[in-house]
Amino acid sequence: MFPDFKDARVLVVGGSSGIGLAAAGAFAAHGARVTVASRSQEKVEAAARGIGGAVAAVLDITDDASVERFMQGAEPWDHVVISAAQTPTGAVRQLPLADAYAAMNSKFWGAYRVARLVPVKPGGSLTLVSGFLAVRPSKTSVLQGAINAALEALGRGLAVELSPVRVNTVSPGLIATPLWNKLDAATREAMYKNVGERLPAQRVGQPEDVANAILYLAGTGFATGSTVLVDGGGAIG
Repeated sequence: MFPDFKDARVLVVGGSSGIGLAAAGAFAAHGARVTVASRSQEKVEAAARGIGGAVAAVLDITDDASVERFMQGAEPWDHVVISAAQTPTGAVRQLPLADAYAAMNSKFWGAYRVARLVPVKPGGSLTLVSGFLAVRPSKTSVLQGAINAALEALGRGLAVELSPVRVNTVSPGLIATPLWNKLDAATREAMYKNVGERLPAQRVGQPEDVANAILYLAGTGFATGSTVLVDGGGAIG
């Protein structure tokens, strides 16, 4: 299904859990030499061990100096994925401005910091992860939709600026990741069931669903400036 990524150097920022971890594992399974990066040394080392053969790297994308140190002298990558983000959510009139700034700093400016400095080989790829709220607004997550839309616009612009590096965005819907572990198990499963029943796909997504799209974009040499929805039909349902 996917091209051979044998010996390709792949960096997955936010690779210690959820979508990033699934993408890192999928690249490794297809022969890539994977580096997983995250702000938590404990989590990123555990992720690298779980993948087997992956390299762990500590990187805080909300910190200018951390990104600059990481990128200084780095060899060009074949493929880079940015899926790291911590975004407090809530209605605009209730969400504290400090939380709103932190969300934008993490998901948008974090990706921007990495994209402006990370070396990628010509013909290689940079893939951003946004979210379907960019096209299907929610009255309790307006900021997240705006951030996702900004990321997608960033990806299209970078596809022009960084050519021949290919830049694309994957836009997931509701995905069953550790992000939802803050809910108790019964509440979480009920939420998955209720949302899944309303989706055309009749289920919520798994991290592997999004990883498939990431590998497709990385391995398709004619794909750039694209946004691929992986949302179970959430944008149309």
